[in-house]
Amino acid sequence: MALKEIPVKKTQGLLSRLDEIGQSLARSGHALALIGLGSVGTELQRLDQYSDLDFFAIVEQGHKWGFINELGWLSEINPIAYCFKNSPDGYKLLFEDGIFCEFAVFELAELAHIPFAAGRIVWKQPWVDESIAFPARPTAAPQPSPTEWLVGEALTNLYVGLGRYRRGEKLSAARFIQNYAVDRILDLAAHIEAEQPAFKDQFASERRFEQRFPEIARRLPGFVAGYGASPQAALAILEFLESHFEVNPPMAKAIRELCVD
Repeated sequence: MALKEIPVKKTQGLLSRLDEIGQSLARSGHALALIGLGSVGTELQRLDQYSDLDFFAIVEQGHKWGFINELGWLSEINPIAYCFKNSPDGYKLLFEDGIFCEFAVFELAELAHIPFAAGRIVWKQPWVDESIAFPARPTAAPQPSPTEWLVGEALTNLYVGLGRYRRGEKLSAARFIQNYAVDRILDLAAHIEAEQPAFKDQFASERRFEQRFPEIARRLPGFVAGYGASPQAALAILEFLESHFEVNPPMAKAIRELCVD
């Protein structure tokens, strides 16, 4: 089904749609709460026209699969242009008016075992405690890896990736150099530059990296240079590492040799 012509999504339209979903759940007779997450949760300050609706629908025991298998509680608000079941518990879904959602349906008892960042109650039954918007087991912050390990991983990812590039495995090379090695740069960022105020995603370090580490972010185009430019990317990453950390000279020499055509 083709999407209807619509104006650019507005933030108020997103919040209004979330309220409509809450009202639809209330009408169902078997829902307990709607929890907004991310930019429609506790981080409303970062909501913009490109935001999605991320939410949990909390329903009565025994009614979860009814809400998952029959999406009338959403299509009655606006026709569904596309959806697919991306997890056992929920969907990614596009309404005809261009609003995109990612959601899961849980029974109340399941929430105690679900890792998630704290959310915002959009709607709930009066007897439901507002504490359900907070994870029963807060996700522990990952322990940072030692700097020596991060640098070593980055260097060896460059070396392995360049070897694959030279044997014609350019896609694998790009993964090792422009993904895996760059991931280690993200992990090292706080050792190089003071982190700036921005919403931090505990599950994805690349989120808002440009706002959190603007100086390092200016180097990213050289680190992620494209499918056919892995040697250039590897050299840029190597030089960056050398400028901030002690790099083993024989390993640096081996990487440079593989960068040369």
